[in-house]
Amino acid sequence: MEQPTEVQPSGAQEDKRALWSWALYDWANSAFFTIILTFVFAQYFSVSVVQDEVAGTNAWGNIVGISGVFIAILAPMLGAIADQTGRLKPWLISFTLLCVVSSAMLWTITPDQDQFWSAALWVGLGTLGAEFAFIFYNALLPDLASQERTGRWSGWAWGLGYVGGVTSLVVALYGFIEADANLFNLDRDQAEHVRATFVLVAVWYLVFALPAFFFIPDRPPTGLGLAKATRAGFVQLKESIAHVRQYKDIVRFLIARMLYTDGLATIFTFGGVYAAGTFNMGPTEVLQFAIALNVTAGLGALGFAWIDDALGGRNTILLALVGLGSSALAILVVDGATAFWVWGMILGIFVGPLQSASRSHLARVAPPHLQTQMFGLFAFSGKATAFAGPLLVGWVTAITDSQRWGMSTILVFLLIGFVLMWKVPSTEAKEPD
Repeated sequence: MEQPTEVQPSGAQEDKRALWSWALYDWANSAFFTIILTFVFAQYFSVSVVQDEVAGTNAWGNIVGISGVFIAILAPMLGAIADQTGRLKPWLISFTLLCVVSSAMLWTITPDQDQFWSAALWVGLGTLGAEFAFIFYNALLPDLASQERTGRWSGWAWGLGYVGGVTSLVVALYGFIEADANLFNLDRDQAEHVRATFVLVAVWYLVFALPAFFFIPDRPPTGLGLAKATRAGFVQLKESIAHVRQYKDIVRFLIARMLYTDGLATIFTFGGVYAAGTFNMGPTEVLQFAIALNVTAGLGALGFAWIDDALGGRNTILLALVGLGSSALAILVVDGATAFWVWGMILGIFVGPLQSASRSHLARVAPPHLQTQMFGLFAFSGKATAFAGPLLVGWVTAITDSQRWGMSTILVFLLIGFVLMWKVPSTEAKEPD
């Protein structure tokens, strides 16, 4: 069922409380990705639950990979169904609460091999909740921000997300994991000081998501029940595929994003391994580098927000890819750790803009009646081939016996993404009258 096109607010008519509540959700959501999926629980799972780093890393990769398959398959369907129901906030709230509850349940995962399947279940459900919630969160952007300020709000929110991730990690590390004073009388032999950080994620996510729940206006309901909306959603998705030529520029953008996101994800996946193996950086130095990289990515997203509105999402993406590819190439050829740090920080500046401009570009070009479906496909494009980058790096590294040659394959993903994105029409924002 096609919905009528809604008039977007002008800059003067924007609801600032709703927009800041929307942007704060990025801050809320980032704690899960930073603490659970990247730094703390991922390591805890391998070392304390599986109790074998090699087997644990393999199992963790399988859990994340299987979750990614579910996300890639279900995201476009959920988006299409939501387009038929009209309202987005019930979906946003439900999937947020799924992630919050799953994160809290990770407290029950004691350092015991018998906890393997419980850990896999809760972290898998949490990942689905966080990723699916982001679909409906992203789809709210064009309803809230004016065309001439879409890039600004996307960039500000993405920057807040990076800052929130780093802040939550600092609180977890120095408030619980490495705290000398044990304010909560936690049993370190049972890893309660580590497990408490998973509860921190649940509380952090819920508290900072509350403004979005209360202050963001929702779309009006269409009157369709869930069963009818599901059937209509499948029909909508089928029709979109059948008439894909009408959306060829969006399809080209999503394919380009699929490739450059593979390159970007591989940088984050293997960045620490590359730093340790090529520049002999220890665990503490790798963690410090990761935190610094996230800080520069956040600053880049914030700083490029105005550039996005001035040049349009497509041109900002191209600019970010040039900066990202150039700095990645420099990292692959430098010898000293100092030069690695310098170019790594420069690389980080372009990471945030690439991600935020991708969101703002789709927010500008997605047909109003298909917006949530398109953001479901946006999630699909971030997961469908996520295995390709790591596999290629692994194969080339094994064949050449060189981390540098292995990591150089990332440049291929960025280059092809750039070429495809070059063929996407520009979307410079129009100045308000």
